[in-house]
Amino acid sequence: MSSLAPRRRSVRTARAAGIALGALADAVWGDPRRYHPVAGFGRAAGALEQRCYADEVGRGVAFAAVCVGVPVALGVVADRITDRRPALKVLVTAVATWSVLGGMSLAREGATMARLLDGSDLAGARQRLTHLCARDPADMLPTDLARATVESLAENSSDAVVAPLLWGAVAGVPGLLGYRAANTLDAMVGYRSERYLRFGRACARLDDAANLVPARVTAGLVALAAPVVGGSPARSWRAVRRDGGRHPSPNAGRPEAAVAGALGVCLGGRNVYGGHVEERPVLGEGGAPTVGDVRRAVRLGRVVTAGATGLAVAVALAVAPRRRRA
Repeated sequence: MSSLAPRRRSVRTARAAGIALGALADAVWGDPRRYHPVAGFGRAAGALEQRCYADEVGRGVAFAAVCVGVPVALGVVADRITDRRPALKVLVTAVATWSVLGGMSLAREGATMARLLDGSDLAGARQRLTHLCARDPADMLPTDLARATVESLAENSSDAVVAPLLWGAVAGVPGLLGYRAANTLDAMVGYRSERYLRFGRACARLDDAANLVPARVTAGLVALAAPVVGGSPARSWRAVRRDGGRHPSPNAGRPEAAVAGALGVCLGGRNVYGGHVEERPVLGEGGAPTVGDVRRAVRLGRVVTAGATGLAVAVALAVAPRRRRA
């Protein structure tokens, strides 16, 4: 027992340092430009889907188990190998964190959308929106594009920033890789189309479960950060409590409502996905988002990223990994 406690402290410290270093790398460089591991995972998962697809829930469960289980297993091996090598654990955790985070890329996309809308480049803004979400932008007006951008920034602050950081804090490299795998699968096969209604159900439910806590933590961080964009924490949290559960997603409504309350705007309304129209409930109070609100949402997202990094470091230092006795 006496030798185990110092080792646990060393693991906690290395994990926290790796998360902080990986978040810093994302803030400085953004996503890796070439050979992005998440893109590689997506290609591998797509190839596996082509081989094992069937319009059955059971096949989808097996697909999810393999695609998430393999990254988690690799993460477990990496964690175990580096347990007695703190410097290597810091490096491995930092690389994994950098690979799965999308905070800087998200902020850049938001800033690019604001610049295109400011320049009245409607065609460019419509094309660029596809980098943020799967909506059909063909008939979108500038106000529609601004709303879609703010909503995507809000939701992805949870999916691409807060959730991976928290999973890394509580579960190390396996948590980082496993969460990103589950979230990527949801983006690939988790939506309700005729092809994926049954096959993609397990992936969608797994992603819902993985984001249950992070989405609510994101809403809290947004509310706390509201003053940086001239908003009120109380108004932001009131929007979460009143409107967060109205969204068809069990998670996306919380950060979206929090951002709506922080910015003093209304989100929700008519969305088109591949010809299918969805009427989303209204979140928040105020007018429709403008290009200025897009910039404010980017600024809010940067502060939330910083807060989430600090929270993840604190959690990593507090959580004692369970290890067998030497």
